[in-house]
Amino acid sequence: MYCFKPKADYSRLDFMLYHCGNNDCEKNQSWGPGIRDYYSLYYVTEGSGFLTIDGQDYTIVEGTCFLIPPQVIVSYRPDLLNPWSYHFIGFNGQAVDDYLARIGLSVSSPISNCENGKKVEACFEYILESVNHPKSADLQAISGFYALIGTLCDHTEPQIPRIQTISRQADYIRQAIEYIETNYSRQITVEEISNHVGINRKYLTKLFNEKMDNSPKNYLIQYRINKACRLLKQSTLSIQEVSHSVGYTDALVFSKIFKKVVGTCPREYRSANFTS
Repeated sequence: MYCFKPKADYSRLDFMLYHCGNNDCEKNQSWGPGIRDYYSLYYVTEGSGFLTIDGQDYTIVEGTCFLIPPQVIVSYRPDLLNPWSYHFIGFNGQAVDDYLARIGLSVSSPISNCENGKKVEACFEYILESVNHPKSADLQAISGFYALIGTLCDHTEPQIPRIQTISRQADYIRQAIEYIETNYSRQITVEEISNHVGINRKYLTKLFNEKMDNSPKNYLIQYRINKACRLLKQSTLSIQEVSHSVGYTDALVFSKIFKKVVGTCPREYRSANFTS
């Protein structure tokens, strides 16, 4: 996988590319359930697999594009008897929803059948080849991505969306995750999260264990520590300031939890990973 490092501020552009790559999956190689904060688009070149979005199951076959939207609970896995291979790209941006709508992809309709797979593959390969041009990789990849969207617009046929009812359990989890992501910098508790969602703590924990293979307490800790890692790598805030920024008033407690999760203390992590 190649991760793009933009040479300019792309906050005003239609697309911001995060990464791209391809994968020949082993039969036990799966992802999720979990959520992402960006879009991912996949094109299956061989084999088949299974996708679950918000509790809705899909079977994915060769020649199919599928979309993983942000802030939605997703899991996917290859077919054990015929594991898939695919190209993928991660992205975000101001015009993403409009362009995806033109090719018929959305949360409620995340799959399209490609009528001309060779052209779609060629677009992905162009994006992947752009990494061989370090000075302009991000710009060339954006050009390739526009070509990909245009090709999909001309050569894909969205599957007729089925009427979907998002399960109440999935909605509870999404509300809890959104609350964590908005309020992690405060001293929130699982009790407070469950009260916001409107269910008791025990039931929320049961749902997280079943759907996320994690507890809400651990999810909150992991989310805070991920944010702390980013601050340690990209800012000059003191350890105390980082601690407060992610919801810990006691820097010593923060350091102990950080070391337990990451395997090293915050100061050592910053020394090894700081980027000016």
